[in-house]
Amino acid sequence: MKKTNVFVLTIITALLFAACGAPADNKPANTTNSTNANVSKPVAAAPTADALLAMDKQANDAYMKGDSKFFEGFLSDKFVMYPAGHRTTKADAVNMISKVKCDVKEWNLDEPQMAMIDADTYVLSYKGTFDGTCNDGPGGKAMKLPSPVRSASVYVRSGDKWMAVFHGENKIVEPKDTSKPEAKSSDKKDVSKKEIAKAEEPKKEEATKEEAKKIEPKKEEAKKDEAKKDDKAANANTAAPAKPMADANTDALVKLHTSGWEAWKAKDAKKFEELLPANVSIVDPVGLWISGKAAIVKHWIEEMKCEGVNNVKVSDGFASALSPTVEILTLKGTADGSCGGQKNAPIYQTAVYIKEGDAWKLAFMFESPAGK
Repeated sequence: MKKTNVFVLTIITALLFAACGAPADNKPANTTNSTNANVSKPVAAAPTADALLAMDKQANDAYMKGDSKFFEGFLSDKFVMYPAGHRTTKADAVNMISKVKCDVKEWNLDEPQMAMIDADTYVLSYKGTFDGTCNDGPGGKAMKLPSPVRSASVYVRSGDKWMAVFHGENKIVEPKDTSKPEAKSSDKKDVSKKEIAKAEEPKKEEATKEEAKKIEPKKEEAKKDEAKKDDKAANANTAAPAKPMADANTDALVKLHTSGWEAWKAKDAKKFEELLPANVSIVDPVGLWISGKAAIVKHWIEEMKCEGVNNVKVSDGFASALSPTVEILTLKGTADGSCGGQKNAPIYQTAVYIKEGDAWKLAFMFESPAGK
């Protein structure tokens, strides 16, 4: 097992998800009983891919308007996001959206795909294209939105509506055309570049020394300012907000997830038969949606074309329960070797596990490059 760019934008794009309200065809259950004082509560009907996509379209529109109140009513209290390896809560997401300012000329969501995790939990994936900017850059700098992206939103049933409990986005990366050799510079040009570099080296050293002299006093002033800030913070005597705690099942799920990485390393299809349910689905780091056990096992073992993978590791595991039989685990995974001719790099994973009988199985996973 194993979007790039601007995944600070990740946070941004990562929040372009589902919208408030149940699908249009949701109907309340029969709540009348002339002889019984007890009244049953309305229950949301099973969703369709088109219904969930319509909800995501509403949410995209709300996000680009910075409408944080919309998400207060849409996101589940158990909402989790994992942009750039930072586990984000509902409160974090709503606060971030309240500061969003976008200038988007055109956008579109299409190619919806839906998979059932269990009767009360579904995942929607779709392709998003955007032409515009949002202030996700350093210091609120406007940045061009990545496009196209593959998005995924996980929904849970909450009474008579569906609520978002996870969202992620990856830039769709098209495979490189390796049929044509890369153009090489002539020896003459290479030598010319080296000679220029040698001639410029003394100038660069002098410039560096002069810059250092100018910067040193500024560093001292900055240190003094930081010391003052620290003193003020210490005297404020304000307690930091309590961090969420991982649940008791975290260690067991991390161990199980590690066995999945080991099976991937060993290309052990038989082990995956134990670890995956039939309706498993994933979004991989280059924006590819794959569903079904057979298709995913084939992708991991054959299509990824991995070589030299001798060591795998799972770290930073943190699990929280969506229900007694559904948990969401975030973590970082690393492996040596290469896949598809590219050196393997760390990835962040959000994994949704379901309990079938006495066994926990991976039902959905969203993977994103750790460098984004």
